[in-house]
Parts: sequence; structure tokens; C-alpha cells
Amino acid sequence: MVKNSFISVMTEGENSGSVEFQVLHFTSKIRRLTSHLELHKRDFLSQRGLRRILGKRQRLLTYLSKKKKVRYKKLIDQLNTRESKTR
Repeated sequence: MVKNSFISVMTEGENSGSVEFQVLHFTSKIRRLTSHLELHKRDFLSQRGLRRILGKRQRLLTYLSKKKKVRYKKLIDQLNTRESKTR
């Protein structure tokens, strides 16, 4: 299993209920599940859990992009993820 070092960017004292912290937490879960599914391709329950987490993270990122564009850009740069397509 690959250890994720980007979670250490958020300090312990920060608000764990903030959107940024939740997105970081979901991203660490996504990366951990992705590495698990590379080894266990037929683990369908983990695939379902991964899809649920991806949806939750996407909804949070959409909310953040609409409400606070500067914080959204900073978070996307920090995570090294691509921006979502807008409809």
C-alpha cells in the first residue's frame, strides 16, 4: 500500500469539518482504494465504495468552485488534480 504524504499538509489544529479537509480526506481514501483495486480487480464492493467517495468529493469540489473560487484553485493545485468540467 502506498503511503500518501499530501495529508500531512493539513495540520491537526485546522477545522476537520471544512470543505478542504473533507476533500483531502476523500482524496486519501480514493488513492488508497485505487491501489487496493489494482491488486484485487474483482473486489466489487470496494469499487462501489470508491464510486460513492468519488461522487461525494465531486459534489464538495463543485460547491467550493461555485462559492469560493480562490480556495478551490488553491486546493486543486495542492492536490495535483484536474479541474472538473462545467456543464
